[in-house]
Amino acid sequence: MTTRQTDQVWQSVEVAHGYLEGMRGAIPLAAEQLDVMMRIIRAARPELTTFLDIGCGDGILGHTILAHYPDATGVLLDFSEPMIEAARRKLAPNRNQLQFITQDYGEPEWTASVQTYAPFDAIVSGFSIHHQPDDRKQSIYQEIFSLLKPGGVFINIEHVEPESHWIEERFNELFVDTLIAHNQRQGVDLTPEEVDRRFREREHKDANILAPLDSQLDWLREIGYQHVACYLKMFELAVFGGIRPE
Repeated sequence: MTTRQTDQVWQSVEVAHGYLEGMRGAIPLAAEQLDVMMRIIRAARPELTTFLDIGCGDGILGHTILAHYPDATGVLLDFSEPMIEAARRKLAPNRNQLQFITQDYGEPEWTASVQTYAPFDAIVSGFSIHHQPDDRKQSIYQEIFSLLKPGGVFINIEHVEPESHWIEERFNELFVDTLIAHNQRQGVDLTPEEVDRRFREREHKDANILAPLDSQLDWLREIGYQHVACYLKMFELAVFGGIRPE
């Protein structure tokens, strides 16, 4: 049975802003995920000049890359106009180095929209590809491979399928705890019970189509990526990827 793409909810201004303001800053190990991403990128492409971020959200990955490679040029792509606008605002100081493209990479023809700027030293994605059906995920990994320079690196910071319901509950508990702490820092007055309820009933949860980490690593190897590995994992959160051979 083919799984249907269910991510249209992210085109809602309310959902996009709610996520960016309420959840994005509470993601566990967010700083560590970005640090690992940059360690892999710097090792693979010490002279990086071009990058692509698909499903860019508010542009946090691009912002991080530019902090290390201030002269790089980049393409940020998302099918959600509210997310693209958030990225434009975050990266306004670098606007002359960047292209912002509103495009659905769930459709194979998305690659045509970035072909002018390809190939790339690095392609990154954060908490986005898991909204695609598994067969489409595999195709996207192949399309990314074709857009990389020889020696170019792909890093996916991603939400992956839990190994069991018991593991899933540990992840839920962790995320609720970080949301409670995030709300306290932001001065948001919600009880722990209300935070837990909102997390479990969040509108965009049904857009998740999670795949096992091991399966995704196998797909990358089959495509031809080298040095394929999970570089960081905690419950359902993983940083993984690989490098296109020279």
